[in-house]
Amino acid sequence: MSTALTPDVEAAPVPPNAPSLDTPSVIRRQRLGLLLRSPSFVIGAVILIFWIVMAIAGPFIAPYGSNDTDLLNTLTPPSGDHWFGTDQYGRDVLSRVIVGSRDILIVAPLATLLGTIVGTFLGLLTGYARGLTDDVVSRIMEAFLALPLLIIAMLVITALGISNTTVIIVIGLSFGLVIARTVRAAVLSERDLDYVAAANLRGENPLYIMTVEILPNVLPPILVEATVRLGYAIFTVASLSFLGLGIQPPSSDWGLAISQNYGLIGGGYWWTVLFDALAIGSLVVGVNLAAEGIHGVVDA
Repeated sequence: MSTALTPDVEAAPVPPNAPSLDTPSVIRRQRLGLLLRSPSFVIGAVILIFWIVMAIAGPFIAPYGSNDTDLLNTLTPPSGDHWFGTDQYGRDVLSRVIVGSRDILIVAPLATLLGTIVGTFLGLLTGYARGLTDDVVSRIMEAFLALPLLIIAMLVITALGISNTTVIIVIGLSFGLVIARTVRAAVLSERDLDYVAAANLRGENPLYIMTVEILPNVLPPILVEATVRLGYAIFTVASLSFLGLGIQPPSSDWGLAISQNYGLIGGGYWWTVLFDALAIGSLVVGVNLAAEGIHGVVDA
């Protein structure tokens, strides 16, 4: 009885210049492909791009000047001449909604950027150092986080004075404490891995290890947290403007416009408030959809 011998199957030769399937560039391309196939991210990105274009080109797109008054056409309902109607000063609501996107899309992203920088620094510091440094900084953060953001913002802005810079600093520092907790948790899961131990054996200083070795590996949760905080920042800026503590006249900011006109709703002049409220809602929804898409890709 003879047995058939099957020849060994040789693996196809790999081209010498073929990229590894797990290199950072390949992983980034794969994640980008997943991101572009995410319906929530695409819809959110379209909404964000729309409002960014409005913020940049608003004065050139708006049919009227945002502060142009027409006392002969005050509180006129939506019509062919004024698609969103006019307010109590005869200003075109559509023009003010378009131009009003500018201030909130400057203040909110800058506050989020500041919060991300502060939170990343604190998270790296507390997560890597641990011990007394972690205990002291964490207790201070917890004390501040025990108070609602709007309460802190109102107290600080009242003490320092109302300005866009103050709003950016207050929101940024408050969000930085929240982001720091997320970054700290991510750093704690990384600091005991082999690549960190190898860096310690090489005699690298802690700053190098935190920024060069650990930071690139905790960027995905930082990115997710930053996009989530951007949505909160937009809502917070609008809330402060509504309370008179945020963006000030003569800006056509959405929150400020709602504050100036919400008393007219009882008289049936709903259009003076509705479109600004829808603008805020659409921008927040767009940011949250984009954040959801990014979160899904990071966790994939």
